[in-house]
Amino acid sequence: MLVKWITCRPTDRAAFGLGQQAWARLHGTPGFLGQGGGWSRETPGVAQIFGFWSDQPSYQSFMDDAHDLIAAAQTGTFDDLRVHVLDQRLGIAHGLPAGLGGASLLRLAHCHVPEHRRDHFIQAQARVWNPGMAASHGMRGGVFAEGAETEFLVLSAWETPADHQRYLDERFHRLRATARPEVDLDAITGDLVNLEPSWTVLG
Repeated sequence: MLVKWITCRPTDRAAFGLGQQAWARLHGTPGFLGQGGGWSRETPGVAQIFGFWSDQPSYQSFMDDAHDLIAAAQTGTFDDLRVHVLDQRLGIAHGLPAGLGGASLLRLAHCHVPEHRRDHFIQAQARVWNPGMAASHGMRGGVFAEGAETEFLVLSAWETPADHQRYLDERFHRLRATARPEVDLDAITGDLVNLEPSWTVLG
């Protein structure tokens, strides 16, 4: 599965949000699995959007064909666009996009890992972080994906912000002590995203 992660700063929030609903036309596109996103809680005015595709050929076919026609609905409503396309390495609990159902919050961690620490980082995610998150109340599903030059995205969906906070209070520090991410990471940035239900599109 491919994960497409888009970050942008709308110049007209209302018009951008309305244009985002045009992506409902993705429903039924071959290889399209789902899409969702919303507004950053950490950086006001920033939109975070995540699309899920079964494989590279399906995604590329869409980009070559229908993408520009749908994207036209948002022309002139945003700037500072950044796009990452990553390959799923692991699913978490019910996975994504299935986990978008019933969720109101997304948590993302964008990690850069030296090549010689890659295998350990992946093993720690599989053996420590994924089971710990999957066992947490209100965790709907997630994905662990890898991009170019050993960059990783850990994306998890939560029913409520309170559920995510409970995970931080009750599990996170114990999991971190076991996984020891400080020995693997060159850099890490994160965000919390309030999901906009009208932006969710199922495949």
